[in-house]
Amino acid sequence: MSLFTAYARLYLRRHFHAVRLLRLYAPPADPGQHRPMVIYLNHPGWWDPMVCILAAKKFLPSRTGYGPIAAEALAKYGFFRRLGFFGVDRSRRGAGDFLAIGAGVLDQPRSALWITAQGAFTDPRVRPAALEPGLAHLLRRRPDALVIPMAIEYPHWTERTPEALLAFGPPVDAADAPSVPATTITARLAGALEAAQNALAAAAIARDPAAFTTILRGSAGVGGVYDLYRRSLARLLGRDFTPEHGE
Repeated sequence: MSLFTAYARLYLRRHFHAVRLLRLYAPPADPGQHRPMVIYLNHPGWWDPMVCILAAKKFLPSRTGYGPIAAEALAKYGFFRRLGFFGVDRSRRGAGDFLAIGAGVLDQPRSALWITAQGAFTDPRVRPAALEPGLAHLLRRRPDALVIPMAIEYPHWTERTPEALLAFGPPVDAADAPSVPATTITARLAGALEAAQNALAAAAIARDPAAFTTILRGSAGVGGVYDLYRRSLARLLGRDFTPEHGE
């Protein structure tokens, strides 16, 4: 896991200008080893597992992370099993497997379950936020879990590479989950995630890096021969070289 986290950092540096966390909400605090923890998020793209691995290392370093992934995707990327991912298919049996494995994860001290709760790639601007019901049913079994929404999107700002933007929302109260319909819990979870997505969307549109904490800096500039020329010219003129187009 340590080796793959280092690889993920390098990979994200190469493909993104920066990974940034919106300052509006605080990142999740570890509630103590015996309280289960769930971070659920929207699912805008292929990059989500990589970003989650980076976020887990940054914000919850003492927790062991696990997450469901489509069974067909896990068949293609089998190494992800060694990183805590488990396969789930879209069937009644798959739903049962998710509940059994998810509950087993939450029973382990110092674990965290990361869930792309929309169940399929979805544009981050789609409203209302529609979630699969599995998480609500899992919380009916473990209503003591600390449940945190996390919004992600990947907009282009001023550089040739995109930004990876994150926003955590306030915890969702699921203490009454065993006594209310799963649809009620799902709606509550969706509302909290949508609020985090709306805040992140507004900040993404504003394109103000000051609204974010930069977690990781990545590639900038044009690259190749042209940036080599610009760097050499700046050195000859005794100037600092700044590869960014905008900042």
